[in-house]
Amino acid sequence: MKIHCLAAVLFLTVASAFGVMPKPTGRWMQKDFLITFWCPPPATDENLAAVASEGFNLTWTPAEGLDVAARHGLRAMLTSDLLKPETLDDAAKRAELDALIARVQNHPALEAYYLTDEPGAGAFPGLGKLVAYLRERDPSHLAYINLYPTYANEQQLGVSADAAERAKVGQPTDSGAIATDSGTIVRYRKHLNQFIETVRPDLLSYDHYHFLKETDGREKDGKEYFLNLAMIRAAALGAERPFLNIIQSDTIIKTWRLPNANELRWLVFTTMAYGGRGISYFTYWGPKEYNGLYQDGKPAPLIKDVAALNKEIAKFGPALMELNSIGVYHTAPLPYGGEAVPANSPVQFLGEGEFVLGLFGPAAQTQAFMIVNRNYKHEIETTVKITLPGRKLEELDRRTGKWTRSKSLSGKRTVRLKLAPGDGRLFRVLP
Repeated sequence: MKIHCLAAVLFLTVASAFGVMPKPTGRWMQKDFLITFWCPPPATDENLAAVASEGFNLTWTPAEGLDVAARHGLRAMLTSDLLKPETLDDAAKRAELDALIARVQNHPALEAYYLTDEPGAGAFPGLGKLVAYLRERDPSHLAYINLYPTYANEQQLGVSADAAERAKVGQPTDSGAIATDSGTIVRYRKHLNQFIETVRPDLLSYDHYHFLKETDGREKDGKEYFLNLAMIRAAALGAERPFLNIIQSDTIIKTWRLPNANELRWLVFTTMAYGGRGISYFTYWGPKEYNGLYQDGKPAPLIKDVAALNKEIAKFGPALMELNSIGVYHTAPLPYGGEAVPANSPVQFLGEGEFVLGLFGPAAQTQAFMIVNRNYKHEIETTVKITLPGRKLEELDRRTGKWTRSKSLSGKRTVRLKLAPGDGRLFRVLP
């Protein structure tokens, strides 16, 4: 769910379940792990200097702000009232759009065109035409659309799930790979399939707001966090596209609670473990009642934690951009929509503890893995057994972004690890 920002800026779980999208001949290709937000500040030098210093690499701005973004080393998502499907049906408006594209497409700051947020399936044909129009005229830049979460209702998604379709999903497996609400799975899968087939996006973006005052993100709506991650990941893999997760950093809805630093870390590192290639915070700029990262133009306390986390994300980003997500698993107790670590996994946990295991490789062969502490309240130690081929274990240093020698695996192939609340660590094994 999104609420329109103030006037400061005019503004499953199995990849085979999703069809593979044909590749356009020319398209946007992601170069960097995206670190961005919703509700951008006005594009002044003062504001965008702060954005850059806080570790963000993508802001939003009308065309007039592109030069300011470039001065601060930022990429930008272009906002304009012309970037909507109705423009194509009006010759005069379409000519204005063509002029806008010609004006901005070679600008060094331009990364994307912002189209819309949370469309229902009924809007997909029009959006597909607009995406194709933009791609034809400017294939190097992203046409950005954000999707609903799993807990959106049938009317919002614009799709339904009949009894026969729900029956095909089946009951939960022993591993917990399939959640109990088959209607949710069917509706959301259909929504994603129709979006991919009709719109042909270059990126999947979605939002999921997990931390609620009454449930602590573990029951009711909040229980679908990992289910949503799994379904987006499967759709992204099937379409051979990256995905971005919009995470909660305000209390714009009264039932939400504000995540703390450890919980933000948990949101970021679980997304990375699932192969995500972008993080967006909801929200950055707005009035005090939003309780976002900036309130009435003044920084809130949480922005310091976000800035520190962003700097770590920037160090992990280059390594993650070179790796493909091969598998994602959980230790017991399995969360809703999670899948147990299989017996043949090349990384095994010896002992108890709540963890996410993401397996990665430069191709289809696992070479790297990320372990995330699924507990965002307590530090946890664990021992892992590694059977990946190779003898040299390296870890990604979050301060330098370099791979550093961790241990020789020529002898005993077990490693003792400690993880802070909600934290993740990335390793690889080399010959």
